[in-house]
Amino acid sequence: MFYLIGLGLFDIDDMSIKALNALREVDVIYAEFFTSKLIGSTLDSIENRINSKINILNRSEVEEDSSFIDEAKDKNVALITGGDPLIATTHSEFIVQCKKKNIDYKIIHGSSILSSALAISGLQGYKFGKVTTIPFPDHNFFPKSPYEAIVENLNNDMHTLVLLDIQAHNDRYMTVNQGLEYLIKVKNSMDKEYQLITEDTLAIGIARVGSNDNIVKAGKISDLIDYDFGSPLHSIIIPSKLHIVEAEYLVYVAGADKSILDEC
Repeated sequence: MFYLIGLGLFDIDDMSIKALNALREVDVIYAEFFTSKLIGSTLDSIENRINSKINILNRSEVEEDSSFIDEAKDKNVALITGGDPLIATTHSEFIVQCKKKNIDYKIIHGSSILSSALAISGLQGYKFGKVTTIPFPDHNFFPKSPYEAIVENLNNDMHTLVLLDIQAHNDRYMTVNQGLEYLIKVKNSMDKEYQLITEDTLAIGIARVGSNDNIVKAGKISDLIDYDFGSPLHSIIIPSKLHIVEAEYLVYVAGADKSILDEC
C-alpha cells in the first residue's frame, strides 16, 4: 500500500488522528519538504510523535526517481508533506503511477492554505478567482504572470490568493513584504492600462495560519510593505470589490481603515 499523507498547516498538532495512526503502522516513511513543511515543528518532534524514522527526499528523488512507488509493491510506504498532499500536481501524479502499476493507495488529507487563508481573511470563498504564486526573482528576472493573474481577477471582480515562494531545502521563504515589493516592481514595468495594482491598493498580509500567533493584517500596500509579519509562512490576498460583511471583517478584525466601509 502507498500512503500519501498531508500533515496540515503549521505543526504536529495539526496532524489528523487518521494520519497519526497510519504513520505508526507503515513500514517506511518518506518526506518531501521542498514544496511545503510543518514550519512550527522540527523533524525530531515529528519522528517522536509517530515513533518512526523519516527519510527526507530531495526534489529529484521525488519528481524524477520516485522509486518509493515501486517499493510500495512489497511494503506499506508513506510519503508525507505539509498541507494537503494533492494540492501540488506532482503528488497527484503518484496516484496515477499507482493506478498504472496496480499498487493500492490511500490518501489522507490535511488542512491547506488554499482554504485556510481564504477563511481567516474573512472574505467569501466563492468570490476568489485564479490562485497565483510569486517566485523569488531569478537573476533579477521578475515574471509578470503573477501580476497579470491578479489583474485578470480584478477585472472579473474576484479576489486573489497569492502564494509566496517556498525554498524549504535552504530555509528560504518569501515574506509578505517581498511579495508586495515584487508586485509594485512589476507594475512599474507594465503599460498604463495594466497598472491596476498600486501603492494605494488594498491588500491582506497573512502569516503563520494555524499557529497561536497568526497575523491577518489589511491595509494599503504602502502601509503593509514595511509591516513586520514575523516568521514564515506568509501569503497575500488582493481583494476585489468588497461586500459590506467582508469590509467590516477587514476593519474590525484585520485592522483596515474604516474608509473602506464607504466604498461598499
